[in-house]
Amino acid sequence: MRRAGEIASSSPAPSPAAGAPPRTHTDWDTLKRLFPYLWQYKLRVVGALVFMVGAKLANVGVPVLLKNLVDAMSFKPGDPTAILVVPAGLLLAYGLLRLSTSLFTELRELVFSKATQGAARSIALETFRHLHALSLRFHLERQTGGMTRDIERGVRGIESLISYSLFSIVPTLIEVVLVLTILGVKFDAWFAWITLAALVVYITFSVSVTEWRTQFRKEANEFDSAAHTKAVDSLLNYETVKYFNNEGFEASRYDESLQKLRRARLKSQTTLSMLNTGQQLIIAIGLVAMLWRATQGVVNGTMTLGDLVMVNAFMIQLYIPLNFLGVLYREIKQSLTDLDKMFVLLEKEREVADHAGAQPLRDLHAPTVRFENVSFAYEPARQILHHVTFEIPAGKTVAVVGPSGSGKSTLARLLYRFYDVGIPGSPPAAGGRITIAGQDIREVTQASVRQAIGIVPQDTVLFNDTVEYNIAYGRPGASRAEVEEAARAARIHGFIESTPKGYGTMVGERGLKLSGGEKQRVAIARTLLKNPPIMIFDEATSALDSANERAIQAELKGVAQNKTTLVIAHRLSTVVDAHEILVLEAGRIIERGTHNELLAKGGRYAEMWALQQQSSERFEEMMGM
Repeated sequence: MRRAGEIASSSPAPSPAAGAPPRTHTDWDTLKRLFPYLWQYKLRVVGALVFMVGAKLANVGVPVLLKNLVDAMSFKPGDPTAILVVPAGLLLAYGLLRLSTSLFTELRELVFSKATQGAARSIALETFRHLHALSLRFHLERQTGGMTRDIERGVRGIESLISYSLFSIVPTLIEVVLVLTILGVKFDAWFAWITLAALVVYITFSVSVTEWRTQFRKEANEFDSAAHTKAVDSLLNYETVKYFNNEGFEASRYDESLQKLRRARLKSQTTLSMLNTGQQLIIAIGLVAMLWRATQGVVNGTMTLGDLVMVNAFMIQLYIPLNFLGVLYREIKQSLTDLDKMFVLLEKEREVADHAGAQPLRDLHAPTVRFENVSFAYEPARQILHHVTFEIPAGKTVAVVGPSGSGKSTLARLLYRFYDVGIPGSPPAAGGRITIAGQDIREVTQASVRQAIGIVPQDTVLFNDTVEYNIAYGRPGASRAEVEEAARAARIHGFIESTPKGYGTMVGERGLKLSGGEKQRVAIARTLLKNPPIMIFDEATSALDSANERAIQAELKGVAQNKTTLVIAHRLSTVVDAHEILVLEAGRIIERGTHNELLAKGGRYAEMWALQQQSSERFEEMMGM
């Protein structure tokens, strides 16, 4: 049979893998933070406490009845009145008390389970919503494996904390108080003092050794998180591993973490054995002292045989929960730590947050988008945008072109308000502002801003679900007919229909079962389905072949009619019809105008056009060879 300590020692602890700040809360802070979630079920909490006390009263009553039963059975063998002496009422009461103990315990679990599961659900959901509300910077810096481990442990920690504290520690304390009271009142004070001394020594020893063992548990759990993070990261980048034939390298990295984890867990198990041995020794000494005192009382005639049986039963009943006190203490501490780790995630401040009383965007039937003197930096030492000013008139298309790293995609991120304009450490006003329909996007709700914008990103990431689900994600609740119409507009309906499962085809993790062009067309379809007043095409056709690119460009041009559209492009041939083209270089607009105007200027745009035309001609010559 596995010891409780063996089971408990495998439960993980939080690690710094999620990038959260060091833990600064006390255990009481964590408990106070948890209490409101449980107090939503106040009637169940009170009911569970009543049943818990009832179970312990019944449990303590069992040895008392057993004593009376033994004393009542004191008669000579063969006595014809023995049948009259058998205390049927006591036997029945004994059985009822045994049943009551189990019944009250099960009722307690039944009544309180909804509170436990409800609190766990509320905190997990709140954490999930909060993580989605955090800035893009947080999600770019996070380590997914470690963070998900923290959330998993936190949810599990709620259940463990309640189970171990409310249903184990508190009942044990109630039982100890009742037993000490009975022993002290019914017999001499030595019984109470011996029991109390054994408890004090046991608890002191358990807490001290457990605190010392914590370092080994933390070390083991840090290696556990590190191993989990490496495994998740490697599996998410499966194709890259295969491209470079690095399966062995990844396995060795993972095995290195597993080896460290094994050594740390061996230390933890060794110290656990030391703890268990010491606990058994203390309890054995206390039990022997109590029974010696009781047997002396029986010999001296101050105690009955029933009293000896009762004392022994009391000690056995106390012995069972005390045997697990060290484990319980450690698990409660661990659960508090795990729960606090999740609370730390909840307390992580949003870099981009709605102002108090922020209202939704208005007048979106024909919105004009303006970038007014916008400056931005992800880090103070590296400024990305420098005083960028331009306007996308309502219903018009503005294209931004330029070399990689010039800040083109940053414009889309700022418009979506993944970041707020400005440079860290500088006054907010120095960053300029972005307006939609004349409203500063920092003064309105983020949800309304993102609802008004549709984007086809350069790097399309899909959910590991069906094609239909991924297209319908643009407008949850859309009908199948609307999904198919969007797919036709994105020139992917025919491909979907040609697959065995059609729109029920699974796309795989991050869409890896589809080609780059297929993923991009799914992204186009879901944006067309959303049908927002503002559109962003960030290299929307970069993964398509020339024939499909021209066909979809025509579709996108039709879709962009009467919509405010920002096109971010590297291939200049895709933006020749834009109402205005901005040439961005090193975060500054160095040229602006229509396609023909920029060619006539003979500047940077004209150079880029000439280079791309030459490359295109050479490619066509190669294809014709």
